[in-house]
Amino acid sequence: MQEIEFNLLTEPWVRVRLPDNTVQEVSLTDALVHAQEYMDLAGEMPTQDAAMLRLLLAVLFTVFSRVNEVGEPEPLEDEEAALERWGALWELKHFPEQPIRDYLEQWKDRFWLFHPERPFWQVPEAAIGTEYGAAKLNGEMSESSNKIRLFPLYAGAGKTEMTYAQAVRWLLSVNGYDDTSAKPKGKGLPSVGAGWLGKIGYIQASGENLFETLMLNLTLLKDGTECWGENKPCWELDTPKSAERTEILQPDNPAQLLTLQSRRLLLHRENGKVDGFSLLGGDFFPRENAFAEQMTVWRDPDAKKSKKIGQVTFVPCRHDAAKQFWREFPSVFCKGEGNVHQPGVVRWVEKVQQLRFLSPKRRINFRISAVQYGDKDFFVNDSFSDSLAFQAVLLDELGYGWQNRITEEISRCEQAASLVGHLAQDIATAAGDKNGNASAPARSQFYFAVDQPFRQWLRSIDPEEDDMTETTARWQGIARGIAEQLGQQMVLEAGSAALVGHRVKLDAGKKTERRELYTAPKAYNRFRAGLYKLYPKTNDEGGTA
Repeated sequence: MQEIEFNLLTEPWVRVRLPDNTVQEVSLTDALVHAQEYMDLAGEMPTQDAAMLRLLLAVLFTVFSRVNEVGEPEPLEDEEAALERWGALWELKHFPEQPIRDYLEQWKDRFWLFHPERPFWQVPEAAIGTEYGAAKLNGEMSESSNKIRLFPLYAGAGKTEMTYAQAVRWLLSVNGYDDTSAKPKGKGLPSVGAGWLGKIGYIQASGENLFETLMLNLTLLKDGTECWGENKPCWELDTPKSAERTEILQPDNPAQLLTLQSRRLLLHRENGKVDGFSLLGGDFFPRENAFAEQMTVWRDPDAKKSKKIGQVTFVPCRHDAAKQFWREFPSVFCKGEGNVHQPGVVRWVEKVQQLRFLSPKRRINFRISAVQYGDKDFFVNDSFSDSLAFQAVLLDELGYGWQNRITEEISRCEQAASLVGHLAQDIATAAGDKNGNASAPARSQFYFAVDQPFRQWLRSIDPEEDDMTETTARWQGIARGIAEQLGQQMVLEAGSAALVGHRVKLDAGKKTERRELYTAPKAYNRFRAGLYKLYPKTNDEGGTA
């Protein structure tokens, strides 16, 4: 067997989706120089695509922070130059081929998947780490020796080994999303937590093809305002980092962060296949105010204290799989005071929109993806993704009023969900149910019913042409109708016991005992009154109610 094998710059391994919706594997070089020909990445999972996108971005940040769009050496030195560089690349509608090929050829020896000294994204010192089989490397299974999947997606050889192309894709993914199950080999070493991508609330902007997606996430200014430090991707290090569980300073450049080695890894190969890997903890840094990360949602974990002392500390906010992405709209897309920090990629899209690099009518799709961990991130339970599309102009000054209105409607949806939940609980009480657990499923049912209509309404908003009052009233009629229909369905399915009702003792601690009769019709009337107070009927609904 050859000691050096599988160069990522020439071998096909990056999965991309073509315009005819077929999937093809291409080399890392082809993925960049032909990005305009591919619709999107098409890896096995959205989280894997997130890790892949960040690798491609690391190359682009490095190249185009050093040379201009025609390949001439011209380091970015100020904000104006960064914006001009981005605009010139956007106008090309493809990445200039020669600068990318020249750069990658210069570092070709660092892109061998198997190499005695510099295997890509790996270090030989990781050989002493915790050993896992291929089933643990495969994120579609994420199966360790003591946690067997009941219904695995792979069986036989497909479960115990994988091709080099598969292995390198999952190598990127496990570095970003690994759990905390691996034990340290050294004594007294700090905890590194989950992989960096597993710690954050990942968000990216998506365009109409892979070129546009890469460009929209190529934030040549930090938070759309500041110049970055010199880009230093991991493959340019003179000596790869190998020390276990190492705390580092927060990166000051995107290429270093995008190629952060959260884990020290080493793949095992046998007969042209990868059958496992070894793993140690890698680099980490504090999450607090780590604003070099441009692709995460943020939160203030102690807003009351921050307001009191006048100092805000933000940390990445993991996404909630049970919460639709549009419900995060206020904290992600709206400019706020005090306890709101927009994701860097959102601020970047806002910047290029304000400068009219993007068409005012252009819709931008923002996508999130994440894994769900169990038991203090000790193992991976599941993964999920979501997306949201709306006109980019919603992010600039013209859209600020609309942002407030959209936020108000999301708040109303929360109140409507609460009303639906109370109705379900009151009907359950009327039927004699004393468990008190009917509310949560009903709220989830409302959110499920309102999900697609809300996305369609948000996508349809044209801030330049639409009347805000009429557009809002139309949506309120739709939301009220959905909630009302759910309420009617609950009453129809309540059964005779709920229609007759039950008397429930109230204020049991008082000397005078009170009892109230709960019935399904009475509960529905109370629900409907609250609903029409929340969504008053107007003449602007356009007949949609």
